[in-house]
Amino acid sequence: METLKTVLDSPVFLIAWAALMVPSMLILWRDLRQNNAHLGSLMKVVWSLTVLYSGPVGLLIYWVSGRKEISDDADWRRGFRSVAHCYSGCGMGEIVGVMVAVGLFAAGNLSTAFVTFTLAYLAGVALTIGPLMQDGVAFRQAIHDALISETPSIAVMEIVAIGADLLLAGQATMGDVRFWSSIIVSLTLGLLAAYPVNLLLIRMGIKEGMMDPRDTEMSTS
Repeated sequence: METLKTVLDSPVFLIAWAALMVPSMLILWRDLRQNNAHLGSLMKVVWSLTVLYSGPVGLLIYWVSGRKEISDDADWRRGFRSVAHCYSGCGMGEIVGVMVAVGLFAAGNLSTAFVTFTLAYLAGVALTIGPLMQDGVAFRQAIHDALISETPSIAVMEIVAIGADLLLAGQATMGDVRFWSSIIVSLTLGLLAAYPVNLLLIRMGIKEGMMDPRDTEMSTS
């Protein structure tokens, strides 16, 4: 653990991360523009945020599950699209929550965890309610459906991510390298932890998963 913390304390970690994330983002945007422009604007944002948070890991998830070039739409691919959708909103809520709690209020670990979880949960649920209402679902029903389908995934994702962040960063402030590097590591750990939950929810029929990207192409042609 101490060795990992030493690595996270080094600016080299953030430089190496940027060297992986920026090319991953450029590859994503190029593919979205040239080969998968038919994807809806929401999914383009989802994939962009996923790669922003998790770099090459996010790009790999997009490549195997989010493109029209996929050979099939097995549950495992739907699980990846579902967790990416959840991740994009929760990740933003988590980042804002940590920055507000630590940067503005110098809150302790318990308060930071509460603020971060709350904002991540609200962001993740909101990102589900919006599309449901666009599809014609009534507001109350959209809230109900979002709470049922997203709560297990968000809970696992944020417990793992926030727990890892607090364990790695400790009392680090926004001026410390470890504050930022631990966010990168913890977000990706949350993503990986929530994947099997999303896969299980899809197989149980609780979640549908995001639309097959090949069907999206046909619907816009």
